[in-house]
Parts: sequence; C-alpha cells; structure tokens
Amino acid sequence: MTDSPTHIAGDWGTTHLRLHLCRGGTVLDKVDGAGIGSLTLSAEATLFSALEGWARQHGALPVWLAGMVGSRNGWREVPYASCPAGTAELRRALLRFEARGHSIAIAAGVSCTNPHGAPDVMRGEETQILGAIATHPSLGHGRSIVALPGTHTKWALVENGKLVSFQTSLSGELYALLRDRSTLLKASAAETNEVAERHGFEAGLQRSRELRGVPLSHLLFEVRARQLIQNMTHAAASTYLSGLIIGQDVLGALPLFDGTLRAGKAVPIIGAPKLAEFYGIALAAHGIETLPLDATALTIAGLNALAHPDISE
Repeated sequence: MTDSPTHIAGDWGTTHLRLHLCRGGTVLDKVDGAGIGSLTLSAEATLFSALEGWARQHGALPVWLAGMVGSRNGWREVPYASCPAGTAELRRALLRFEARGHSIAIAAGVSCTNPHGAPDVMRGEETQILGAIATHPSLGHGRSIVALPGTHTKWALVENGKLVSFQTSLSGELYALLRDRSTLLKASAAETNEVAERHGFEAGLQRSRELRGVPLSHLLFEVRARQLIQNMTHAAASTYLSGLIIGQDVLGALPLFDGTLRAGKAVPIIGAPKLAEFYGIALAAHGIETLPLDATALTIAGLNALAHPDISE
C-alpha cells in the first residue's frame, strides 16, 4: 500500500487553523496556523504558508476546509445549505475553486428553523456531525440528538443520517463574557484547584436543577455573593457559574424535538474534553447516557466523507 497522500483536510475556525495531510481516512501529518479571527496575512497567504512543506514534497493536493473559513469574515463566503442536510446535500453545497494550483473545496454551513420557530445557523459543526454519522453507523438510523457544546452550543436532531434541525445556546459565550467582563468573579483572588472546581460545578448544577423554574438572571449574582458571604473560592465560583449555565442549558434542551434527548440512546457529545465532561455530568443527572467524541477527528472524518464518497456511502 502506498503512503502517498490523497488530500488535505482542514478545520479553520475563528481561533485556529488545523490542517491534516490524509491518505483516504488516515492522517499522515498535521500542521497548525492562525485562526480566521487573528490573521496577520490574507487567508490565502496564511493557508499556503502553513502547507508549504507538504506542497514542496507532494505537489498540489486537493484541500478540503470546514469552519469559519466559509463565513462572511472568512476566505470566501459559502451560502448556508438548508436542513435537512446529509452528505449528498452538503457535497452539492461545497464551494470549489482553484488557488495556486491547488483544488480548494470549502464546506457550507447549515441553516434551519429551530424548535422555537426562529432562524438558526451553524458553520463547522455540520461537518463534525457528518463525521459522527460516518464513524458511528447507528446515527444513520432513526432519530438521535447530538450535543455540540462550545462557544455557541448546538443541540442537533439527526434523522436517518441527515441533520434535520438544531437549537443554538449561547452558553459558552455567555460563560466567557461573565467570567472575563463582569463583576461576578472579582470578589476573590484567582487560583487553580481541581477539587474545588469539581465541587463548584456540581453545586451550580444542583442549584440549577433545584430551581429549574427560576430565570438564570435571578441565579447569576449568587456567584459573587457566595464569595463575599460564604467564602467560596474563585476556583469554585468559576465552575459554580459554569454549573448554573450548563445546568439550565440542559434543562432547556430536554423538551426539544419531542423529548428525543430522553429516548434511550447514548447522546454523542462533540466538543473539547473538559466541556464534554461537564455536559456529560449534567446529562447524567437526568439519567441520560452520553458518548464523548473527539471534535477534530470527526471534522476530518466529515471532510473525508465529502471528499471520498466511497468512505461514507
């Protein structure tokens, strides 16, 4: 079997560019670069600077990209595909063009009308969902919910191998804004303590369940008050805040899509390991099993499914 690469698969988000040199579904090498939100060069120059060594060694290879590279602020904007969307629909929605002798394909994002009747969009997560379907065939049959926690958490409904609808939660961005820009965590000195962090998260999670009918805005100031009156440490208060937000996010997701989240299947969680762990704890508190999956690996699998129909179809 030859070790010659067949294509380059790239996850290009706001904060990072991650390129993978692939032979079919096998990763041979990887390089990183600047995200779309922190470019000092043009997007094109950034990409080709990152893959320069591979191009010298292997010549021009097809480049498949997903994420914010296809956004209005990215390299070239790719219109959103409409739900329902599976591999075939997203393959048709690809933007293809030539650059510096390389064939480029940028994946489309996806739009839908969410369960609350509002427009909703994702860009990048749809490729991870394709990767999850390609690597976990059970997602190709029946109804499943896929959780994608992050800056803009997605709760996605997959039916018979297609993304049908989804709901976005601002949970990650809300946490970051309150942690870094509000007064909530200025009442005690910052420190790191894993035990305190775990206890803080579990306490915030329990509080959100006990007061599930209380608006989040009525609970948030507790983060500051508990530091001032109960001597809660900064480490515990930080994750107490996370527990409140994630706890209410999960409570809001439970009735979505006719309660499919409780249907009995293990819910795939695609996200950073620590965040996936926290969401797993929150869902377990409601008796829901979860299956943590690696986001980067699924992006590669999703791009490979788009690049090579024989891998996914």
